[in-house]
Amino acid sequence: MRSRRLSSRLLLAAVLALAGAASALAVRRTEEPLGLVSDRAASVAVLHWNDLRTSPLAAEIFAQMDGVSTDGDSARFLRDTGLSPKDDIDTMVLAMTRGGGGSDDVLVVFEGRFDPVRIGSALTGRGATLQKGASGAGSYYRLAADSSEHGRPGAVAIVNAGLVLAGSEGAVTDALVRKESGGAGGLMAGQGLGKQLGRIDRGASAWALVDLTRFPVTQNREAHIDVRVEGDGQPSRAIVGAMKSVQLIALQATVHGDSVDVSAFGMTNDAESRGLIEDSLKGILAMWRLAVQDKNPEMVSVLRRFSISNESDGVSISGTLPGSFLRSLATHHEASAR
Repeated sequence: MRSRRLSSRLLLAAVLALAGAASALAVRRTEEPLGLVSDRAASVAVLHWNDLRTSPLAAEIFAQMDGVSTDGDSARFLRDTGLSPKDDIDTMVLAMTRGGGGSDDVLVVFEGRFDPVRIGSALTGRGATLQKGASGAGSYYRLAADSSEHGRPGAVAIVNAGLVLAGSEGAVTDALVRKESGGAGGLMAGQGLGKQLGRIDRGASAWALVDLTRFPVTQNREAHIDVRVEGDGQPSRAIVGAMKSVQLIALQATVHGDSVDVSAFGMTNDAESRGLIEDSLKGILAMWRLAVQDKNPEMVSVLRRFSISNESDGVSISGTLPGSFLRSLATHHEASAR
């Protein structure tokens, strides 16, 4: 009897241990889009299509998508997959990790509604080959050689009917490994740009973080920027010089009914640079108000409502763009494109 009880207890302990191990393995996996992005990323941007569909920007954005959907092979690919980007994609995350010699890795994470079988068939029909991920971390399609960039093939991983990864092969395979390891080495682990997630509202309709220290070209901005300020008509060297000390830029836009709240933040620890950026932004806003007061009086009141703040570690600018103004921009763009 005593032996039977001991055997039962050992069996129960083994079952509980196996259940615990299975639970731990389940917890280790993640499909959180930001958890799939490398913590070495130099930039990351997120678009919530659900919000943008209701904004005045939607007409212009989706008009561009309609153009793609009727353009040659792109149209055929969408027909073959049954995919409608403006209806089936809910969220898109775009990240870039800098490399040497033009070998930057790009990763795009799509959340939405997808048909894995049709997408896989469309990819193989265009020369893609199914590959095993590193360390058994799922599978992905390596795109045909004519789709490669800088001699490196692109890749697409259909994780499930709600999640698709695309980009350079290295970025996609690394993301698959992070998925299996619970986001280890990803932004949600709090390293790299992950440390700066508190700078933005992750619920915003669209947002982006850019680590300028990872882009050497930004140290020579003067060759690319020509900002004219009110009064002397000469390029503003002050804002260009001050921007060289900015280490991070955070951008976000949030849809509210028929308007969009927008804001930008530039992080710099140099107090003098912050003061120069603040003064220069105020001058630029004043210049813009003078430039549009006759042609677009509505824009003057919009610009007046923008606020600039000199904070302890950076400078921010924020304001609201009304739907009527955004629609006028879309109409102007459409007319100029004809």
